[in-house]
Amino acid sequence: MNSSGGSCSSLMDVVAYDHHLHHGHDEELHVLAVDDNLIDRKLVERLLKISCCKVTTAENALRALEYLGLGDQNQHIDALTCNVMKVNLIITDYCMPGMTGFELLKKVKESSNLREVPVVIMSSENIPTRINKCLASGAQMFMQKPLKLADVEKLKCHLMNCRS
Repeated sequence: MNSSGGSCSSLMDVVAYDHHLHHGHDEELHVLAVDDNLIDRKLVERLLKISCCKVTTAENALRALEYLGLGDQNQHIDALTCNVMKVNLIITDYCMPGMTGFELLKKVKESSNLREVPVVIMSSENIPTRINKCLASGAQMFMQKPLKLADVEKLKCHLMNCRS
């Protein structure tokens, strides 16, 4: 990243202050972040970590399904159930090769072990029919990329309220 202005340092000051304010929470959210774009995936991971979340990343929906114990070779979910219990949120890009974020959402919502895990869909394209389709299929939220720290904080606050 290019440091061509003062806004980055002032943002980091706010993040550091915010981190100290919220660090008292012992309960850490575990987020599975899925995005085929490395830069977007790293950005989401960084924002989530700043917000005191534990983050696991996957470069595509198939890898995410493997991690969650829903891959084709993992039809019997035994040893992998421990991963499922630890994931509090799945945040996924919509457009990915092989399997879209929407298809991942549908697989998660069809799973008896995972259907309660909130799924957030991200996209750089603001297409109302796509957004409505995802929300109607069980997505918790639809967020515009690139994600910002304020988006992650709003999401985390929403999730903590839902869980309590």
